Amino acid sequence: MNNNIPDFQSIMLPLLNYCKDKKEHTTRETIEYLAQYFNLSDSERQQLLPSGTQSIFDNRVGWAKAHLTKAG
Repeated sequence: MNNNIPDFQSIMLPLLNYCKDKKEHTTRETIEYLAQYFNLSDSERQQLLPSGTQSIFDNRVGWAKAHLTKAG
């Protein structure tokens, strides 16, 4: 179950706040920070998309980043 994994909209504000220091952050650093921010368990972090190619949380962080980038 992925009920505790936040949707990409819920990730957007914490992601913006993380990036407001205007430093470069790797995708992995960002995902680690956000996983801790949302207090995700290892089990939640390891849940995969139905395709089995990517974790649900990593995917949602990617979508949050894409929407914020598009919004400028």
